Amino acid sequence: MILSVRGIAVTCAAGALGAALAACGGPASRDAGHPGHHAPATTSAAISATPSQPPTLAPGPAGLTPVFKNGPRARNKTVALTFDADMTADQGERAAAGERFDNPQLIATLRKFKVPATVFMTGRWADEYPREAKGIGQDPLFEIANHSYSHYAFTDDCYGLPTMPEDRMRADVERAYAAFRKAGVRDAMPYFRFPGGCYDQRSLRALSAAGVTAVQWDVVSGDAFATDADAVAQQVLDGVRSGSVVVMHCTRSAAPATERALRTIIPELRHRGFRFVKVSELIGAADGRH
Repeated sequence: MILSVRGIAVTCAAGALGAALAACGGPASRDAGHPGHHAPATTSAAISATPSQPPTLAPGPAGLTPVFKNGPRARNKTVALTFDADMTADQGERAAAGERFDNPQLIATLRKFKVPATVFMTGRWADEYPREAKGIGQDPLFEIANHSYSHYAFTDDCYGLPTMPEDRMRADVERAYAAFRKAGVRDAMPYFRFPGGCYDQRSLRALSAAGVTAVQWDVVSGDAFATDADAVAQQVLDGVRSGSVVVMHCTRSAAPATERALRTIIPELRHRGFRFVKVSELIGAADGRH
């Protein structure tokens, strides 16, 4: 049975781990900015950009942080698989007790199939798994982007996540970049995914000086808490279009079926003529850069 987006949202809200996962219930933007045209990447001193200056979007109306949801719907079939490496600031005791918030097998499967991907990582995850963070960051197959340090919500009422005060939002993002550098990740991308996918005008304004492009998605995998890999795979396959951004998770304890689902998703999308790309390529294509 295919898991509905609404069903996933209910599960996330009710589950004991609901506050630990981003994007459980699909896009939750409340007052989205509109992607603009490309401008040279602007970064704060805390952001380490690659020498080639990754493509970003120009600020939205009134200088708000731009929001990217999908690439061009062109005949050239491309799709970006994205994986949230979630861990909230207060989950250290659970990790110490043996709960695994990483998923090395999933990363190994992506490598086996030679699938490029974008990993949206929390700084707390990088602190917990620095060797894995460094390994992902040094692999040209992948790019690491920012998913906040604490995985606290940037709006009120976001799937039960604790709320980040407005005056600490930018600092939390910059703290995540500092955690990446500490782990040995030199070239984290200037892209940010809001915890839970929840944002509004206030949070877009708070991050406007951070120089990031907010990255959402247009395909919800439904992998949060799912145990039926076939259902996850079918939900992705049913939703993907050219230019799609798929949101998934690489946290073993809370998304145990994702790696198995990938073994179906990857060959089937390739059979349909899709080419896997990183988010940076889609953003560049959206503004005519290739």
